[in-house]
Amino acid sequence: MTGGRVRPLKLLDPAVVPGLLARLRLTRLLGRFPPRPIWAAFMFINGFITICILSGVAELSNTPFIFPSLGPTAILFFATPLSPSASPRHTIIGHAIGIVCGYGALVLTGLQHHPAALQVGVNEPRILAAALSLAATSALMILLKAAHPPAGATTLIVSLGIVTRPFYLGVIEIAVALLTVQAVVINRLAGLDYPFWVARAPD
Repeated sequence: MTGGRVRPLKLLDPAVVPGLLARLRLTRLLGRFPPRPIWAAFMFINGFITICILSGVAELSNTPFIFPSLGPTAILFFATPLSPSASPRHTIIGHAIGIVCGYGALVLTGLQHHPAALQVGVNEPRILAAALSLAATSALMILLKAAHPPAGATTLIVSLGIVTRPFYLGVIEIAVALLTVQAVVINRLAGLDYPFWVARAPD
């Protein structure tokens, strides 16, 4: 923490790789490989596990448990875990804002029961829905102090009609919560002061 602000974690922060490897009893890797390939492997493994778990749940439940904006959320969690936007609070509230704004834009434009833009193309109501959803999402994330950039993709997934059923929208938020739990476990295992909800405010 410097100058009264929380210092975002840099990629290859020297406190992270040794901390994780020590807890996994793999410190000998530090003597054989430089930190960058080890951190790249860490990102690869976490990304792979994340998508496998959520894809498995999606297959078993026959629900859209995996969607594009989970990718950038996962990268935030494991590349810059101590940045404010990667906190559980910002993540869960940010995606919830995106879902609500996306569906709200569909209702306002009367598109909630229409086929997705990928199927029928983009028309004026769809442009309005997409623009309105992203604008509202951006504004509400600032007002609620819950900025999470990947939520901008979530709101477009909804307003473009890719996922519109209310039950599936709830499933999206559950998937975000599961990914957040994984982030808490992995980052705490690495010895980081990763928050369970939100980082402590500076003194």
